[in-house]
Amino acid sequence: MKVAVFSTKPFDREFLERHNSAYGHNLVFFEERLTEQSCALAISFRAVCVFVNDQLNSKVLTELSKNGTSLIALRSAGFNNVDIVTAGELGLTVVRVPGYSPYAVAEHTVALIMALNRRICRAHYRIRDGNFSLEGLLGFELHGRTVGIVGTGRIGKIVAKILNGFGCLLLAADPSRDSECESLGVKYVSFDELYSKSDVITLHCPLMPQTDHMINAEVISRMKTGVMLINTSRGALIDTKSVIEALKSGKIGYLGLDVYEEEADLFFEDLSNQIIQDDVLARLLTFPNVIITGHQAFFTRNALENIAKTTLANITDFEKGRPCANEINGEIMMR
Repeated sequence: MKVAVFSTKPFDREFLERHNSAYGHNLVFFEERLTEQSCALAISFRAVCVFVNDQLNSKVLTELSKNGTSLIALRSAGFNNVDIVTAGELGLTVVRVPGYSPYAVAEHTVALIMALNRRICRAHYRIRDGNFSLEGLLGFELHGRTVGIVGTGRIGKIVAKILNGFGCLLLAADPSRDSECESLGVKYVSFDELYSKSDVITLHCPLMPQTDHMINAEVISRMKTGVMLINTSRGALIDTKSVIEALKSGKIGYLGLDVYEEEADLFFEDLSNQIIQDDVLARLLTFPNVIITGHQAFFTRNALENIAKTTLANITDFEKGRPCANEINGEIMMR
């Protein structure tokens, strides 16, 4: 099948081409993100393959359908960047990679917690300057601390397993309880109780209308003073301006982000020779108790292997008219 691959980086091409020898698709790579301005590049392609910052709104999907596209193959688990309702109305099939490597994201989450707590970045740069003082580097032991996990799907469950090994007291908030988490001693509580009792809060839920800006000024006011907040899920779960105010007041004591609500024009690009125009992000970067990584939590060799294999298998299932377990349908939308 002829496939237009958008938002291509060298690592995407490397892994997709390596595994495509088993499938034989005609992959055409574009560095551009798929947007209203670039969707003409997909003319005559039966399938488009996209990533997290491609924009598949109603207008883009309508143009794709008009120009012969019938399959949207996501190289990600999340699909908040796709207007699923419009895709269904147009008869477009949408497939995703639901479990490429939850361990990668979970491990990165814990890395952010540890780096923030023990001031690893500050210590590293201080030592490079010949400053071996310990002033300002005081951390706390995770053992016995209360960690609130928002969302106990694949990733949240692994985070729970790792932090259980640290001896943390684990709270969780999720509409569906997971028996494996409960067997670890995870206590399911209301969102209010989780926010008010947790020393560390980590977000592992999808971005949907009901979770958009779920962390806002009112919610932050119910948290412990000095709380650590981690987000490796989707940027818009957090109202960034409210978080900045909470950092300024000391209400939030530590912030670890791998995602940012306005990341689309920033992340995955080398902007080191440019002036960052995003004033909100620039303000975040001034805080010594904030660590931001550029949507790299997924970025392991294992994950890229799985993304490539699953994406190509999804495309082949569609091409051969076979049912695809990774198709996004009404049932998945309700989960």
